[in-house]
Amino acid sequence: MKIRLSDFNENWAQMFQDESQFLKTIFGNEIIKFEHFGSTSVKGLKAKPVIDMMCIVNDIEKIDSFNNKMHSLGYDVAGEWGIPGRRLFRKGGENRTHHIHFYQQNNPHIDRHIIFRDYLRSHPQEAEKYSNFKEQLAQKFDDTREYSQAKNTFVKEMEELALIWYKKRQ
Repeated sequence: MKIRLSDFNENWAQMFQDESQFLKTIFGNEIIKFEHFGSTSVKGLKAKPVIDMMCIVNDIEKIDSFNNKMHSLGYDVAGEWGIPGRRLFRKGGENRTHHIHFYQQNNPHIDRHIIFRDYLRSHPQEAEKYSNFKEQLAQKFDDTREYSQAKNTFVKEMEELALIWYKKRQ
C-alpha cells in the first residue's frame, strides 16, 4: 500500500470518538475503555491518516466471536497480526481510515503505546524530530511495509526514552 503522510488534522480526534461510539454498539460491555494512540493522537505530528485506536477488554478470546460481524461491516479481520494477545481490525480497505487494536486489560502493549503517546504529547521537540524522520522516510519509500520497517529502530529508541521519562515521573 502506498504511503499517505499528512499534516496533523484536528478532525482525527472526532474520527476516533465517532468510531468509539460505533464500536460500543457492536461490542457493548466487552469494552472497558478506548484509547486514541499513534501519530494521529499527537497534535502537530505528521501521520498516515489512519486512526490507531485501542479497545481494552476483559477477555480477548471473546473478541474472536465478533469476526464475522466485523467482516460483514467492511472491516478486515487481521487476528494477532504479529503481536500475541492482540486482535486487529482494519477499516477502509486500500484507503484505510482506522486500525482497531484490541488488548485484554493488563497486556504490556497497552502501557507501551500509551506511554509513547504521552511522551510525544509532553515533548513537542521529540514529536517534531519524529515527524521530520517520518517525512524523510515517506520520500524514500513508496510502500507502507518498507516505511514501517525503516521506522522500527527509531521508534524503539524513542520508546526507550519514553519509558525512562515515565519511570522518573513515578
